[in-house]
Amino acid sequence: MIKLIEDMAKAIVDQPDQVRVNGVEGENSIIIELWVAKEDMGKVIGRNGRTITAMRTILNATRAQKDKRHVLEVLE
Repeated sequence: MIKLIEDMAKAIVDQPDQVRVNGVEGENSIIIELWVAKEDMGKVIGRNGRTITAMRTILNATRAQKDKRHVLEVLE
């Protein structure tokens, strides 16, 4: 899942070398933290949040562990 989010983010942003993804596993969820350059934050979020919502939808549709919820957070 982390590789999927990383590849999607790198395809969207202008500075793909600044993209970092980290996964933190909790008891009931897996939090995926996505760091991008400050200038690319708007591209990852998208107009009215459509891009980040689409990434979250794909993440939840392809999750391997059905018993854990996936949360995608965008950080700068």
